[in-house]
Amino acid sequence: MSKEIAIDLGTANSLVYVQGKGIVIREPSVVAIEKNTGKVLAVGDEAKKMIGRTPGNIVAVKPLKDGFIADFDVCSSMLKYFFGKALNSTGFFSKPKVIICVPAGTTSVEERAVRQATMQAGAKEVHIMEEPMAAAIGAGLPVADPTGSMIVDIGGGTTDVAVISLGGIVTSQSIRMGGDKMDDAIVNFVKKNYNLLIGERTAEEIKMAIGTVHILPESEHLTYMVNGRDLMTGLPRQVEVSDHEIHLAFKDIIQSILDAIKSCLEKTPPELAGDIIQRGIVLAGGGSLIRGMDLLISEETGMPVIYAEDPLSSIVLGAGNALENIDLLRKVENSQKISR
Repeated sequence: MSKEIAIDLGTANSLVYVQGKGIVIREPSVVAIEKNTGKVLAVGDEAKKMIGRTPGNIVAVKPLKDGFIADFDVCSSMLKYFFGKALNSTGFFSKPKVIICVPAGTTSVEERAVRQATMQAGAKEVHIMEEPMAAAIGAGLPVADPTGSMIVDIGGGTTDVAVISLGGIVTSQSIRMGGDKMDDAIVNFVKKNYNLLIGERTAEEIKMAIGTVHILPESEHLTYMVNGRDLMTGLPRQVEVSDHEIHLAFKDIIQSILDAIKSCLEKTPPELAGDIIQRGIVLAGGGSLIRGMDLLISEETGMPVIYAEDPLSSIVLGAGNALENIDLLRKVENSQKISR
């Protein structure tokens, strides 16, 4: 008997849902490889610990960039590891049927690469599902009803904005901006303003500790001690950065996300826009958890903004829901074919 699984193949993290079991894997999308042989040494949590700390013969690779496959073979190896770990833990070894999620702006070439990498990793059958649709289902929105729902999914590599009604995406915007670009912005800001070089892991720690997109009251200001390498002396040095500085570093990225949301709203039919005003804009994805994201979007759009119950897991929960509900999966797949 084959098992059915759903995968949120994210730029930063990948989640795997096994039918009847729920989410069984939640690990970083990172693979450690031996340079000379191409041998995979570690995947997920173990590989992430190696980023920026590997000797010359080992490299830690992120096989996805901006939401899409950047290294086909490494991505396939990572998927194979996830399949093995997910299915061995349940005692099933036969080839699984897989639903895998992709950003809304995926081209047919990019979609084919995802399909082939998944088949090469050992899938029997592959179904592609757009991330905003999966996130909306996972957030518990009534996607099959004749009513408008708006989802904003801010992931590691992409931000997907979509208005959904009757099981299909009515209008959507996908931009290659997300949590990874925020990390890059922090690295560049610290380098430019403090002449200090920091790694992406440190940047991510800063983002999670004091990252904000909305000015905090004076009494709530946050600071973080940053360790890095001085670009002038080459020696280790420590500096203190504030939440206000990180807010400035994020400015361009956040503006791009706000522009995508406004563009999507402008293209929304009036009846559905009325539904969204009543229900509110729903946020999902790890990037949406940056302090003040809900307040800022609400201020900029004049609409209520709420979080999905489990923002980090919405996509994989939605795809898992479709595994359990074949009629919903068919409806979503048909709407995707029509829209393309």
